[in-house]
Amino acid sequence: MTDQEMYPLLLRMSSGDKEAFRTVYEHTQHSVYRTVYFLLNNKQDAGDVTSEVYMELLKSIPNYDARQSFHRWLNGLAVRQVNNWNRKLWRRYRLFNRNKELIQAETVIRTEEQALHNETSEELLAQVLQLSYKLRSVIILRYYNDYSLEEIARVLNIPLSTVKSRLRLGFRKAS
Repeated sequence: MTDQEMYPLLLRMSSGDKEAFRTVYEHTQHSVYRTVYFLLNNKQDAGDVTSEVYMELLKSIPNYDARQSFHRWLNGLAVRQVNNWNRKLWRRYRLFNRNKELIQAETVIRTEEQALHNETSEELLAQVLQLSYKLRSVIILRYYNDYSLEEIARVLNIPLSTVKSRLRLGFRKAS
């Protein structure tokens, strides 16, 4: 179907005509699916991304300029949806790895926590009091007040990573 034949369907589709959308979908689905399939890293996601292309088509049809080729415009939507999909996957992968690192850090902190509990309270307090204020405040909040790392970060108005590094450094210096 040519762009000239497609234009009346697009006008009807933009006003909510489901039959016009179905006709446009039937005439373009194979081309869109093929484009999506070849651009995706994970081929099993092609159907999902193709569905997102058509959802985006419904939202974006009022922005279509009839002076440009509809098929090129639709392929542009497909390329953008593939990029968005790959970006989402990359974010999930990075968050998964970051979460895994945090869990490992928590395990180290729990081990440090057990070591602290094994020492007597008075000896430990004497060692903690010799630390700098920054290190001491993190250790006191964590082990004497039982604050979570996130709570310490909020109370001291510092990043979570700073809390973790001060905790490790303070533990090493106090041991």
